[in-house]
Amino acid sequence: MAIEYDKIRILVIEDEDYTRKIICSLLRQLGFRLIDEAADGEAGFKEMVRTRPVLVLCDVHMQPLDGLGFLAKLRGMSSATFGNLPVIFLTADKQQETVITAKKLQVDGYLVKPVSLASLKQRIDTVLQKKFGL
Repeated sequence: MAIEYDKIRILVIEDEDYTRKIICSLLRQLGFRLIDEAADGEAGFKEMVRTRPVLVLCDVHMQPLDGLGFLAKLRGMSSATFGNLPVIFLTADKQQETVITAKKLQVDGYLVKPVSLASLKQRIDTVLQKKFGL
């Protein structure tokens, strides 16, 4: 059964406008229509609470709140609504320390930038199937 992307709300947190626009364009090509955006972890957190996405794509390196800080704050929430929200990191960072910290915080996936349409689809499908059985 195919995943109905057009019914899934997704949040893209990325500080580089150009990269964020590319990611959103790729998501639209896959069929996503409910796409929200934020330029950093703080704005992303507020947007997440406001829009209640099913999935978050998040850059790792941003100011004032980076992706690791966003994920730590998210995983620290007791709310079932947000505590288990799947997060996929978008990053060019392959440093072992970053990867280890992300795994400890229960990141759901990694995508290395620049992101291809095929890798984006594969990672999203894997995470949605694992978390929700979609």
